Amino acid sequence: MQVILLGAEYKKSEYMRRWAFTLVNSAIVLVLLVVLMGGWTRINDAGLSCPDWPGCFGQISVPNSVEQLDSAAKLYPHIIVEAHKSWLEMIHRYLAGTLSLLILALAVIAAILRNTTNYPVKLSFLLLVLVGFQAALGMWTVTLKLLPIVVTAHLFFGLLTTVLLLVLRDSIQSIDKQSRPWARENYAVLVGLILLFVQVVLGGWTSSNYAGWGCSDWLACNPGTEVSYSFSSAFSIQLDYGYSHQGGSLALAERGAIQIIHRIGALAVVAYFFWLYFVIAKTQVWSQQCAVLLGLTVMQIVVGLMNIAWAIPSHLAMAHHLLAVLMLIYTTRLLSTSLTAAEDS
Repeated sequence: MQVILLGAEYKKSEYMRRWAFTLVNSAIVLVLLVVLMGGWTRINDAGLSCPDWPGCFGQISVPNSVEQLDSAAKLYPHIIVEAHKSWLEMIHRYLAGTLSLLILALAVIAAILRNTTNYPVKLSFLLLVLVGFQAALGMWTVTLKLLPIVVTAHLFFGLLTTVLLLVLRDSIQSIDKQSRPWARENYAVLVGLILLFVQVVLGGWTSSNYAGWGCSDWLACNPGTEVSYSFSSAFSIQLDYGYSHQGGSLALAERGAIQIIHRIGALAVVAYFFWLYFVIAKTQVWSQQCAVLLGLTVMQIVVGLMNIAWAIPSHLAMAHHLLAVLMLIYTTRLLSTSLTAAEDS
């Protein structure tokens, strides 16, 4: 009888693990859509197109009928309904809400399998807390009128959710595998992932302060002008939400300083990833994947320079955002692959 019960328990565990694997794969696809849709919303200056949260002008969707538009006008008489922008924001929210439900389901499965050996229970619950905090940041992004520190934090935790979902997927997939000590190359990739995260957050600070226009030249910063760049005030945290921060509120001295630091960070990431490639190439195990990551890095630099040269058109700004996300995902996957290669070697 005990053997039968253990067999039934094992089958239940396997069934729940398969469900968890399906759910986490779906969540990864969805979080990518959320992050990219969030970037597209920001690029199109649609972040405040719905002045309230979680609805839009007091409704669950974008006002459309005459009655809905009249109601919106009464609630927000100084704001015009721009349907195309409002739909960008609401689709972003719908996707984020669906993602939250998937992560909640993963937490429920983790609670059921809490006694299963090596199941990532803590990581599942951490993601649930994280997505709840992300929802709060989404609300504050609107209610605090695109306050740069909030917008940057929203990006940071969105990308952190993406990375942790990838880690959760790998953890579920490798429950029955024995862990091995990390090698030098694994730590090198982890450092690269951290550096990339810092650079992406710096890019978020650049974007949230509209500092992409801080330097007019692709190499120098505003050549021919006398600007005393203020690096300290460029990174000071302002909590003034009495006005809209859409379009930015910093002077050229601060925006230029942010752009200069962002460029220095980009050079540091490129230099490190070039070094990483040559370190990894010696192993001949996953150097090809590192070469792809290096190619994404070079593409990101080229797209960044093109954004400067052509005054940040929407399609290039979105390409810059997409490449940053791809680099982060691919570095995370490279770390996982390197650990697998270390185990197999």
